[in-house]
Amino acid sequence: LPVSDFVAEAGGGVRGRVKNKLVVIGTVGYLGKKGIEIGALNTEIESRQEMGETAFAVSIDNQPVGIISVADIVKPQAKQAVAELNKLGIVSVMLSGDSKRTAEAVARELGINQVVAEVLPQDKVAKVAALQAQGKIIAFIGDGINDAPALAQADLGIAMGSGTDVAMEAGNIVLVQGNPFKAVEAIRLSKKTFRTIQQNLFWAFAYNVAAIPLAALGLLSPMIAAAAMAFSSVSVVSNSLRIRRFF
Repeated sequence: LPVSDFVAEAGGGVRGRVKNKLVVIGTVGYLGKKGIEIGALNTEIESRQEMGETAFAVSIDNQPVGIISVADIVKPQAKQAVAELNKLGIVSVMLSGDSKRTAEAVARELGINQVVAEVLPQDKVAKVAALQAQGKIIAFIGDGINDAPALAQADLGIAMGSGTDVAMEAGNIVLVQGNPFKAVEAIRLSKKTFRTIQQNLFWAFAYNVAAIPLAALGLLSPMIAAAAMAFSSVSVVSNSLRIRRFF
């Protein structure tokens, strides 16, 4: 059906005229701002939200006529990913544009304790910036167009490969398979890599700190010094190759 006077408001809903009738579809708050009372539909909407669904009210000429309910399927690896992040001492916070009931229902399923619901797209980046202002290091995982600013603002932006191109451009890491558990593996790999760098620097400095004074005093022959330097390089490379076991 042809639609005229179409208007879409991010985080709220849409409205337009169909056969000269005003049709409004959106959140309860969005319809409320338009002066539309949803009445008896509110009970069904709340019931859907408790099940983790996102429910939108539909009105025609300012009269509520029904609801549209949709739900995101929680990825099977998501709950395990949250549990592993908790073990690493990383606090998980869920930012969602959904209603508080819907967001809390999904968070309970995932094992996330901190939820910020009814967040408009432009408010996500503000929330990330506010946490950073508290001295926290923020990693943000997202896949939508609305997530791109927050991905860019975060200290570490992790984009899902199954998401939008804009999100992938904004992220520092792209999880090609779209598997949220890969974010845990990426963090573990980064920690292991950093520890390996520290170990390599320690042994490299240790060899030089021990050998240079001996060489300066003439107590270390060139042959032994060359062998020690070669052994230092071999030990650093060998230690670095241990990272391959991660895969």
